[in-house]
Amino acid sequence: MAKIVLGIGTSHGPMMLMEPEYWNERVEFDKTQTHSYQGASHSFGELVKLRRDEGLAEQITLDVQNERLQACHRAVDRLVETFNRVQPDVAVIVGNDQMEAFTKENMPCLAVYSGEEIVNIPASPEQLAKMPPGIPKAAPGYWGSERAQWSGQADLGQHIIARMMIDGFDVTELSTMPQSCDWMSGVPHAFGYVYQKIMQKNVIPNVPVFVNTFYPPNTPTAQRVYEFGLALRRAIESWESDSRVAIIASGGLSHFVVDEKFDRAILEAMENNSREDLLQWPETFYQSGTSEVKNWIPVAAAAGDAGLTMSLIDYVPCYRSLAGTGNAMAFTVWE
Repeated sequence: MAKIVLGIGTSHGPMMLMEPEYWNERVEFDKTQTHSYQGASHSFGELVKLRRDEGLAEQITLDVQNERLQACHRAVDRLVETFNRVQPDVAVIVGNDQMEAFTKENMPCLAVYSGEEIVNIPASPEQLAKMPPGIPKAAPGYWGSERAQWSGQADLGQHIIARMMIDGFDVTELSTMPQSCDWMSGVPHAFGYVYQKIMQKNVIPNVPVFVNTFYPPNTPTAQRVYEFGLALRRAIESWESDSRVAIIASGGLSHFVVDEKFDRAILEAMENNSREDLLQWPETFYQSGTSEVKNWIPVAAAAGDAGLTMSLIDYVPCYRSLAGTGNAMAFTVWE
């Protein structure tokens, strides 16, 4: 039977994919938005007042931002080194969609890709012009500069789907990647980041697994995705193959407002393989980009259930404003 031999957790935020001089491009957009922070909604101005005693002015100097970016790069290098050292045969990647493959007309709660091929298509100039603020500069980190075609693992994908149905998870099957938006083509960025930055030129056969973290009402709870992770482990390790499998979480941690207390508690719970501590947070904390922690929870559950232990490579809070907007980046391995 197949065996899970490696787990990886990686952030994929666009701030890692551009120089800090450009981080401010997103701040003007931040000022127009309502933000979720510690279970409540706030305006940008309210967050500035709420967080005025946290010393955030020191966090948004260019020197500090450059230090944080370099820390992220060093952590990613270690993930790449680990991936290359372990040399898994197959990967299962857990990520989410942000109106890239799906739309509100059809937004599955949980979906598993079972296609033979995965096609990468870099964004055209016209598509780049339609992207949200700050994303065009980061686009090469998700989709590269050249069209590419990689191998899915259809047999494992179909096996996972069949086993999930037995285990009480009515997942959606994707035999091809939907093309539903006009601002990008190919794979959603949660998966593209893993191909470009973690696997690099060694994109192994893989199964993308989608969790709808962003878009209610059919967002699964943290409890549900934890159980999904346990079922994912059972599915992978009941696959009749001698393949060595890596499971990879892409996304998070807290954003678009950084919440270090929440992030550190989540990471500690994963490190201790503590289900109780991991699931202690109300669903109101899993909003906006922070909801991508729900990509990590199933990987943590699966890896822990497979007997692997998490090691934290680094946690890097990247701030871009006095409101605490930005992206907290985390990088972990399970071995």
